[in-house]
Amino acid sequence: MFKEAVRRAVELLQAGEVVALPTETVYGLAANALDAQAVGRIYEVKGRPAHNPIIVHVSGCEMAQTCVRAWTVVADRLARAFWPGPLTLVLPKAPIIPEIVTAGGDTVGVRWPSHPFIQAVIREGGFPLAAPSANLSNHLSPTSAEHVRRQLGGRIRLVVDGGSSQVGIESTVLDLTMSPPRVLRPGMIHEESLAAVVPEVRGQKPEVSSQSQTLRSPGMLNKHYAPKARLLVLNWADDAQLKQKLAARRLEPSNVHVVAHTRIPLGGGFGGVSVIPHDAAAFARALYAELHRCDEHGAACIVVEAPPEAPAWRGIADRLRRAAAT
Repeated sequence: MFKEAVRRAVELLQAGEVVALPTETVYGLAANALDAQAVGRIYEVKGRPAHNPIIVHVSGCEMAQTCVRAWTVVADRLARAFWPGPLTLVLPKAPIIPEIVTAGGDTVGVRWPSHPFIQAVIREGGFPLAAPSANLSNHLSPTSAEHVRRQLGGRIRLVVDGGSSQVGIESTVLDLTMSPPRVLRPGMIHEESLAAVVPEVRGQKPEVSSQSQTLRSPGMLNKHYAPKARLLVLNWADDAQLKQKLAARRLEPSNVHVVAHTRIPLGGGFGGVSVIPHDAAAFARALYAELHRCDEHGAACIVVEAPPEAPAWRGIADRLRRAAAT
């Protein structure tokens, strides 16, 4: 079954089609990264803004080096430490990478994913894959095949079910064309871990990305990763304070689904209460699936308990901030 699914995915990719494949971060909408027309189909299916670049997924360092003009010592150290895994390295792009992949920019993000299925597809096909998240632009990323089918099922010919994503949020993106290297998008590999390998790494710089400027990385738009429901990120001491904060925003608790990790509402009156463990890795793994579930149950508003201000939670905080943006 595994080999047959790989063969079918490769056939479609070779024919210029897009397919949804599992990765360890979220499900990706993949096309042959060397085929500009196929990559254009990704933008069409997702409704993706043309200025938002796409990460290129590879089967190892050797393939990564064909996608960039210069594979630096720093890139090699980071790849050896964190690949395969949820780290994207931004480097000057090689001529073989079409401009549509990089949104006209001169840099490209490359990543070696750890999920065995997408690894097998890239090896069998022999070409890198352009693969953003398999969802409509700015909507919640999918962490299961069912999430993909609900959003894109009628638009693509193949969705491969590889189980639930084990990381749960998108990769950390590190720009190696800057000096010192800087995190463009935080993820579950946080800057302190990166700095243990490359001490000069710097964290994400606050910035406002316009809706038209060419971006150096995906995930930099102000509003992104958003559920259908309004999303609020709040702190509260107890049920009474939470209800006070909702009342101040003219929200009826019965229409609000609460996602908590520490201050768990014990009384009634809420539309729903979900508990995700107070552990960054477990929280990230469960977050998008829980937000999808809230949407499916018709929540008018989702209140997520604010994450701790700690390095391991920065990627989660980034996703919540962008999902809550108006």
